[in-house]
Amino acid sequence: MNSERPSSLSEQWIERSLKAVWHPCTQMKHHERFPLIALSHAKGSWLYDQDGHRYLDAVSSWWVNLFGHSNPYINTALKKQLDQLEHAMLAGFTHPPVVELSERLSALTSHHLGHTFFASDGASAIEIALKMSFHYWRNLGLPNKKEFICLKNSYHGETLGALAVTDVALFKDAYGPLIGQAHIVASPDFRLAQEDQTAHDVATIALQDLESTLQKNEGKIAALILEPLVQCATGMAMYDSSYLVGARQLCDKYQIHLIADEIAVGCGRTGTFFAVEQAGESGIWPDFLALSKGISGGYLPLSLVMTTEKIYQAFYDEDIGRGFLHSHSYTGNPLACTAALATLDIFKNDDVISKNKVLASSMQKAFEWGKNDERIEHLRQKGMILAFDIKASAAPINFSKEFFKTALSKEILVRPIGRTIYVMPPYTLSGDELNILAKGIQETLHLVMKNKV
Repeated sequence: MNSERPSSLSEQWIERSLKAVWHPCTQMKHHERFPLIALSHAKGSWLYDQDGHRYLDAVSSWWVNLFGHSNPYINTALKKQLDQLEHAMLAGFTHPPVVELSERLSALTSHHLGHTFFASDGASAIEIALKMSFHYWRNLGLPNKKEFICLKNSYHGETLGALAVTDVALFKDAYGPLIGQAHIVASPDFRLAQEDQTAHDVATIALQDLESTLQKNEGKIAALILEPLVQCATGMAMYDSSYLVGARQLCDKYQIHLIADEIAVGCGRTGTFFAVEQAGESGIWPDFLALSKGISGGYLPLSLVMTTEKIYQAFYDEDIGRGFLHSHSYTGNPLACTAALATLDIFKNDDVISKNKVLASSMQKAFEWGKNDERIEHLRQKGMILAFDIKASAAPINFSKEFFKTALSKEILVRPIGRTIYVMPPYTLSGDELNILAKGIQETLHLVMKNKV
């Protein structure tokens, strides 16, 4: 660390943070070479540090911010709720925000998923879905259905249960002795296509591998868990919607649950409110659907799991042991639910899904330069998620960290995943801001490649 006395507000807060705060998803020693950003405030698409520098939030602050920072509508709703009820335990109590949110979410599924269980973060939602699935089969007298299937290169969170259905060695290997092991099946990632194959072909091959696993383990599997359409945390791997249709059919055939992890891909990110709506002509519905991140507009921790009447009824009994005895202190927090209700209001009142189609088209045009860059491969987009990969032969050492650091000098906040550069901006991104974003990423790429080690 620099032994000189910090000269700016940012440096002062960074020094204090490095001494007192253990930051997430970080090897703290790397901050000797790569910067922290000491934030002061945020507005719209921009974050501002303590010294007044600004950064376009191209990743929506880890994919949570949908309608810009300090959104006036959400702010007003929260201020009103603060004067009414900030929190109360949900066990034995209820309140209007949690009831209204549950009802409105159910309506968005055409009431296919009519019961909602609340938590506070994405990994907790995954834990809930896994536990509910196992407990359902146990209540039905089928306790041997206790194993799970996940996709290759899947990511579903970092608590122990979520890690069991995550296929990322960096996160998982250190905790191997503590976690269960899932069956890992082929990913339908379209980048795996051979020269004469389509994305649909890759999905079909992956479905064959799924069915083979189901056949070999019939009677043992509780559920298949997947991120619909985009496997986000392992490089924005996008796939054909036919995989969802086939997966739903196989889950029904072999009598297992389908868990849709829409923590990152839900709330309009892929072009529909729920990504599963794009499966086939009328979409498909899972047995469990997990939401978090954008559901509260990026304001407060909130996650939830939606499920069916059939599953709910399997727990409805005088016997307390058949109930789902899972809880979080802040389950159904009124403030977080209020932020989510305000978020749903904006979706409805501003016709966000339709407007996002226009913005997604503009994003595609703004990044057309990537088609002609020989260092880039697999330029792809699904709704409001756009990504491309840097060819392995072209990527310098420490590419992701160098790109992140260099982009900050261009007023752009992006966090590449390995060799994958992606943008997942707020839905309020303006045309001028989109131009700044696309140009900034292009210029950053040029600088990083020019100075590659």
